[in-house]
Order: sequence, then C-alpha cells, then structure tokens
Amino acid sequence: MHPTHAARALAAGCALAALTLLSACGGGTGQHKEEIPGSTAPVRPSVQKAQADGLPGMPPVLDPADVYAADRPNQLSPVVRDFPSRVYVPNTNSDTVSVIDPKTYRVIDTIPVGRQPQHVVPSWDLKTLWVNDDKGNTLTPVDPRTGKAGKRVDVHDPYNLYFTPNGRYAIVMASLDRELVFRDAHTMKKVKTVPVACAGVNHADFSLDGRYFIVSCEFSGDLLKVDTERMEVIDKQKLPLAGAMPQDVKVSPDGKRFYVADMMADGVWILDGDTFAKPGFLATGKGAHGLYVSRDSREMYISNRGEGTISVFDFAQDRLTKKWRLPGGGSPDMGGVSADGKVLWLSGRYDSEVYAIDTGTGSLLARIPVGSGPHGLAVYPQPGRYSLGHTGIFR
Repeated sequence: MHPTHAARALAAGCALAALTLLSACGGGTGQHKEEIPGSTAPVRPSVQKAQADGLPGMPPVLDPADVYAADRPNQLSPVVRDFPSRVYVPNTNSDTVSVIDPKTYRVIDTIPVGRQPQHVVPSWDLKTLWVNDDKGNTLTPVDPRTGKAGKRVDVHDPYNLYFTPNGRYAIVMASLDRELVFRDAHTMKKVKTVPVACAGVNHADFSLDGRYFIVSCEFSGDLLKVDTERMEVIDKQKLPLAGAMPQDVKVSPDGKRFYVADMMADGVWILDGDTFAKPGFLATGKGAHGLYVSRDSREMYISNRGEGTISVFDFAQDRLTKKWRLPGGGSPDMGGVSADGKVLWLSGRYDSEVYAIDTGTGSLLARIPVGSGPHGLAVYPQPGRYSLGHTGIFR
C-alpha cells in the first residue's frame, strides 16, 4: 500500500517551492492541564458548554482546553487495567500479527489473520482489538486479555477503522471502494454507506465536541469534513500542492487545529477544523507519515518514513524543537506511545522491524525483527476512557 510513484514525487518536488508562500497557522495552543478534574470538583461553565454542544451520547468532555486530558501516564481504565502490556504489529505481506512483550523487546507470539492486515484498532469500549484485513475483506477480533484471535467478521475493504465518539458506530475507511461505511460498533452490521468523491480515504480525527471529523484522501490529495451525527460529507478541499499525499490526522490538544501528515510534501498541513479554511504548512522531513501526542499533551511525534527520522513538535511554541534520527536508518511508520509515556513504538514499514524509541532522549532502545511489511502497530493497553480507533486515539 502507499506506493511512491516517481512521477508524483517529481511533481511534488517541483511544487514544494510554492509552499514557501504558505505560512503555518500562528499562535500557541493555550495552556495544558496536568490533572483531570475529579468527580467532586465544580464543573466550569466552559466544560458545561462543551458538554451541552457535544455529540449526543458522547462521554462528557473532561477539559475543553485539552482533548487528551484522559491520556495521562498509566491512567488506565478499569476495563483494561488487568490486560497484559503488549505491542501488536500487523504484517501486511505476511498476513500475521506479531505480538511483542515491551519489557523484553521480543516477539512472544504470531497470530495468523486475514489477507493484508493494515491496522490493529482498539474498539470504542476498549475490550477488543480489531485487525483490519484489507484484502481479505474481514475484521479479525483479538482478545487483548488473552491475545487470542476470534472468528473473523466479513467487512469489505477495511483499510482503516474508527469509532464515533458516542460509541454508536464504527466507521470503515474503505479506501479502494471510495466509501465511508458506518456500521454498528458491536455487530459490525452495515448502517449507512457514504460514497466519497476522492481516492484513498484512510486516516481521520474528531473535533473536540465530536460533531465532525476530518478525513485524508491520500491518492487524490483531498481532505474531507464529515458531520458525525448526520453521517454526511459537508465539505471538501484539495491540498495546495500537486501530488499531495495526506496520511495521518491529529487534532491539537485545544481542539482548534488539525494536523495532517503528507508523505509527498514532506511535512504537516495545519488547518482550522471549524472553518476548514486553506491550510498552512510545516516541513518536517521526507515521507512524513504518523502523528502521536505525548502523554503530557505538550508535544507531537512525527514519523518521517522516507528518511528514518522523528520530528518533535511543541504545541505551545508552535514549532519543531527536536529531530531524532534512527541509527543505521529505517522506515518509521505507524505506532503509538507506551502507557507510561516513556517509549514511542513505530513499525519499520520497509525493513520488517519495529523501533522502540526513548521519548526523553530520542535514543533507539530496540530494533525488533517482525514479519514483512509491518504497518499500523498498536500499543495496548493505553490510558483513556474510550477509543476513537486507528492505532489508538483515546479520549
């Protein structure tokens, strides 16, 4: 998946000069709260407003200044507290999931799954890991308590998988079918199919209130804005770069901006989600691909797959502050942050390996051999009350 065509690369390179005319969105992202308000704490008016305006059925917003307030180090939900800590790696070419013990940095199990598994996705209720068998047209459920796979569920073209913030629907990113398919979050029965006028729908993230989400379309260079409750595309824009190839999407802690990694632009697009206006751009490195927020909500880790580096973005300073290079190179792709926030785990897409990176120093802790074509790696369990999907977007 995601081939880098020479023609597109040339077009992207030629057009990058135009990006100097685009400025990244200015200003910081405000203050970040280090503690979650307790159940007996008074509810501030801003919190009440966020709850009143939120998607019906969505759990109350903990802190309108930080959508990641529930993701603090080791703050595990009672649902997952007894689950063993593991790293699940879907190997797209091997049709397997490698299971790594993060304490020993060793593969302790290999789970056979359907054809071309792309991502391992935590369910909204945190109880199941869904393996997206894209070419096999199935979802393979894995019990994170036992590590055992269950009976596969027939779902066509499940390239990626998300969940609405109220837990009502699963959203299948049917990339080749050019569809967003809303399904019952538990039975996976189809509820509504939404055709999209773009190619390669793949990644997304939701607004603070959960009422809309933004989707990247990698093969046509488009972004979509989708109304969550109505299950309808309400806006669309083409990124201002010939050959743009948008990938991962992540909302800022204050919910005001969305960041979209672009593998061909070699950086991140930054846009206001509410207005959905023309985005600014921030160069990060060749093949920018995955986006992961630190446990204190202060930084975002950006994997640059084409050059074997990870850029570190500071939300408050609104700039890149560090760049970590994998010794000996590599192809850092998708992954997640450990429950304690100390390790960034990334798959090495073209090198049949997984990287464990110290988030304090940027040093490589381990390089672990896995199957062929490792992709949407999931660290599990992670802090949070519920999952919005992908390799672990928690609120």
